[in-house]
Amino acid sequence: MKSEASYHLRRQVLWGLLLVGLGVAFLLDQLGMMEISELWHYAPLLLVVVGINQTIGYPSAREFSNGLWTVFIGLWLFAVFEGLWGLTFGNSWPLFIIITGITMAVRPIAERRFKGGNGHE
Repeated sequence: MKSEASYHLRRQVLWGLLLVGLGVAFLLDQLGMMEISELWHYAPLLLVVVGINQTIGYPSAREFSNGLWTVFIGLWLFAVFEGLWGLTFGNSWPLFIIITGITMAVRPIAERRFKGGNGHE
């Protein structure tokens, strides 16, 4: 239970800090000190941060695998939007097969490792 409580505390702190950062960015934009439109292409990286938060000290195997998916989606969107490695929405679909396989392989290991953390949801 202590692990689950610390996980939820960390999750709430992360969301609070993300909202503070977003508010500061909007305020600086409104004051003319920064152009917020320049930052939007980094938005998918917020998903990476959220996903990493889900995988660290996770209370269940489901949260861990959801965290992997969230990190993947964030990195994939960033790579597609930035045109990294020639990835597009049309040619990068095999990556979803790969991450599905990784998630399927890792989840039973996580369930066995964290039996006490509601690993069989």
